Amino acid sequence: MLEQLIHIDKEVFLAINQGLSNPFFDWLLPIMRNPFTWAPLYLFLIIFFIRSYGKMGFIIVAFTLLNFAASDVISSHLIKKTVKRVRPCNDVEFKNEVNLRVRCGSGYSFTSSHATNHFAMAFFWIMLFRRKWKHALWLCVTWATIVSVSQIYVGVHYPLDIICGALLGMGIGILNGYLFKRFFPQFYETKIPLSPTP
Repeated sequence: MLEQLIHIDKEVFLAINQGLSNPFFDWLLPIMRNPFTWAPLYLFLIIFFIRSYGKMGFIIVAFTLLNFAASDVISSHLIKKTVKRVRPCNDVEFKNEVNLRVRCGSGYSFTSSHATNHFAMAFFWIMLFRRKWKHALWLCVTWATIVSVSQIYVGVHYPLDIICGALLGMGIGILNGYLFKRFFPQFYETKIPLSPTP
């Protein structure tokens, strides 16, 4: 059963990594999975949360950072070092079939920390803002999905790494969202300001 699952995982990997190959994706997806690409967005959100919600904005930023830290520790330091799955681009029996579009890296593959971290942040924000902003759900899920799938396309993760990382991140984000709601229920009783507070 496990061998069959791994075989399917590799076939789906090749369908994305090779089958979707085109010059536009070769240019775009390495950019989309680069953390520096999203730095302006993170800076904007920090400023926006603080200006819109004042002291509560600082709490949102702090919870976001704690959410990210929790997801990264669980994925990178607990699961990866326990499972020790080799990346497709480092697998001596498979790497010749991989179209590697970025540096492979020496870390382990399962679970994808990119997927875990981004889905954790996405679902934490969804828990906070889905009733305030009608577009929060699809925007957050689309953003996390693009970042995660890019990891397969560039050749550094298998689909199963991404799927399990995404599910783990969703769980972490939802759990932290419930914790936030329990400690700060007043946030859900107020509407988002129409303009930033001075």
